[in-house]
Amino acid sequence: RLGLYAVLPDAGWVERMARAGVPTLQLRFKSEDPAAVQREVAAAVQAVRGTKALLFINDHWQVAADCGAYGAHLGQEDLEATRLSDIQATGLRLGLSTHGYAEMLRADAASPSYIAMGAVFATTLKRMATAPQGPGRLRAYAQLLRHYPLVAIGGIDEARLPEVLASGVGSVAVVRAITAAANPQARASALMRRLLHPSENASGTRPANTPQ
Repeated sequence: RLGLYAVLPDAGWVERMARAGVPTLQLRFKSEDPAAVQREVAAAVQAVRGTKALLFINDHWQVAADCGAYGAHLGQEDLEATRLSDIQATGLRLGLSTHGYAEMLRADAASPSYIAMGAVFATTLKRMATAPQGPGRLRAYAQLLRHYPLVAIGGIDEARLPEVLASGVGSVAVVRAITAAANPQARASALMRRLLHPSENASGTRPANTPQ
């Protein structure tokens, strides 16, 4: 399991969340300037040194390999434009996005390190070509792919964690649940606690008659 998986916009955020103990991080840095991408990826790799955080780089897998990142995360369109053997030769761990059954089959053929499934709920962060999968489909897909580490993503916040975790996925990716929080470190800690103890209420207490 990858645990809480924070998707972050720059190396500064990566450093904050690595120091907060978030176990899995993704740098999703958007720039058309190759030099800027190189600097940001290198800074993010440096930011997680001395921590236990696993750092995945979105899209820029060759830069990730050059800078010594743990892994890369690709969308389906990126995978189609890349020879899988080239990525495998770098030693990078590979995560793949999926948005429904057909993309899950393509991802499975690539034997990635994990599969991300979404968007579970509606999200305003990017235009999605498919409708939200919803927790029901997520549960069905999680059963089909139970031999992989699975990451649920898309519109997930602390209130929605219990029904997402009930699907059987072991990890949850969040973006604005952390980056838009008034206290990101505290929110990350709360999310990690809920992942470890999903039966707790948002207040941190267990419902009556819940086994310890």
